[in-house]
Amino acid sequence: MQRLKNGFIWALGLLAWTMVANAQSPAPVENPTGEAAEVKVLLQKKFPDAPIRHVEKTSHLGGLYEVLLGDQMIYTNKEVTHILAGTLYDTRSMPGGMQNLTDSRMRDLNRVDVAAIPVSYAFKRVKGKGERVVHLFSDIDCPFCERIEQTLRDIDNVTIYTYLLPLDELHPDAARKSKMIWCAKDTAKAWEAYWATKKLPDNKGDCETPIEKVQQLAQGYGIRGTPGMILADGTIVPGALPRDNMEAELTRAEIAAIALNAAKKKK
Repeated sequence: MQRLKNGFIWALGLLAWTMVANAQSPAPVENPTGEAAEVKVLLQKKFPDAPIRHVEKTSHLGGLYEVLLGDQMIYTNKEVTHILAGTLYDTRSMPGGMQNLTDSRMRDLNRVDVAAIPVSYAFKRVKGKGERVVHLFSDIDCPFCERIEQTLRDIDNVTIYTYLLPLDELHPDAARKSKMIWCAKDTAKAWEAYWATKKLPDNKGDCETPIEKVQQLAQGYGIRGTPGMILADGTIVPGALPRDNMEAELTRAEIAAIALNAAKKKK
């Protein structure tokens, strides 16, 4: 009886999850072909309201298919009689660590076309040569956003595009503050001054701002919380990374972006 109850609860949870994913996840990534297309049809019959964004046969799981369901990765067999929801790790690098394959694939599949990001919605800060690039979505009342600002103070050779993304349901005063920051004579200086002093610029925040457009943009990219970053290679990184991790990600993304651009030119 307990097993039946747990299974029922899990099914309800999956249904609710797919409904949320359908409402908030980014646009479909691709239309699969061959057997993958057949798997998608079977999945769609079982989960008619779920946005199935990607289906591909894995090369390392004995014929299982990876499926991007909304903004979550699941795994299933060809007949879609079983579903595995969870994180897949590669233990071949052990001892010493494991590679998170699910996270790696999610990054690849959710990659953003950086060239299409409307930077007019952001204010720009350049540190040093500014060769590395990050698009940062930030909430002025978010403690983790304050943490990432502290980290960025110690990082050089980076261009930061900051998009004001007040999370109204969590921070009801963030939108007002964000408007005042944007309406300052020098938005970037006003932003940095706020984190240093907690003082807002002297204006009413009544100029035209891109905040609503930023909220729509973030939703389209699947960025649910702050801070959220889009790196030079289009990968989305949530949360406030420690300094060493941030340095490594910025450098990795810049190298990957160069490789991606070179591959595009060859096509």
